[in-house]
Amino acid sequence: MAGDGPMGFSGNSTQAQAIGRYGLWNTGLRDPDPSGAAERAETAAELEELGYGALWLGGSSGVEHAAPLIAGTRSITVATGILSIWQYEPQDTAERWAALEDAHPGRFLLGLGVSHAKLAEQYKRPYAAMTGYLDALDAAGVPADRRVLAALGPRMLELSRDRAAGAHPYLVTPEHTAQARETLGEGPLLAPEFTVILEADPDRARAAARELLAFYLELPNYTNSWLRLGFAEDDLVDGGSDRLVDALFGWGDEQRVRERIDAFLDAGADHVAVQLLATGEDRAGLPREEWRRLAAALDL
Repeated sequence: MAGDGPMGFSGNSTQAQAIGRYGLWNTGLRDPDPSGAAERAETAAELEELGYGALWLGGSSGVEHAAPLIAGTRSITVATGILSIWQYEPQDTAERWAALEDAHPGRFLLGLGVSHAKLAEQYKRPYAAMTGYLDALDAAGVPADRRVLAALGPRMLELSRDRAAGAHPYLVTPEHTAQARETLGEGPLLAPEFTVILEADPDRARAAARELLAFYLELPNYTNSWLRLGFAEDDLVDGGSDRLVDALFGWGDEQRVRERIDAFLDAGADHVAVQLLATGEDRAGLPREEWRRLAAALDL
């Protein structure tokens, strides 16, 4: 099972064992609408039974979004992917973390990020803001090895190494993972997000990918990261070149998607947080059938 291994986050050497090789990244699981709470809890329980090692709550998720999923499952790790430091005060985050830790020890992983200037009016000096936030969490008793940082560039990766359990990069490639592993060294957790589409038709798959990618093409943190990886300005226009889309998204049948996911593990990742971009009837909700297909492809 992907989630087999020691539970909890007592040190960097246990990180990968605690969450296994494969997890799921999804925004729907953190929907605050109470009318869908039962379905979300039921889905989380099924994903745990399928063998996924962690559930990463996409968007700017808070501790409160993880709590009901943890309460409705037995052992799976639930993580924020990520909590925006501009949206949540560190003292509130620490208090909520402590309450959840007291109720369900070792089940929650705090993913933190600086978000983007386009999304946060107070965005300023993001690196300094993150270090200040980590200082406040330290003072409040949140252990460094129970948090990860959304890190793309070298400085934030170094901070992930020195002040957290590791890094959770988003919209990256195996080449980025190899570079990140070199920066982090062997100990820290490296858990990149990777979006996959179970669609073999190139036109349909790329159209779905570009629909998601359009928002991120407006965010300099991401475009600068892709330029550092060797993409050109021409790759960033008109919805993104095929070269960029095919690098950032894994599409095809189950075997091809599995190979694309495992390329991150081969490049140095401990865990891949897979975002499944549904294209069928499940597109607007929780893609449970496609999550089952993915679990079978990953031999969970």
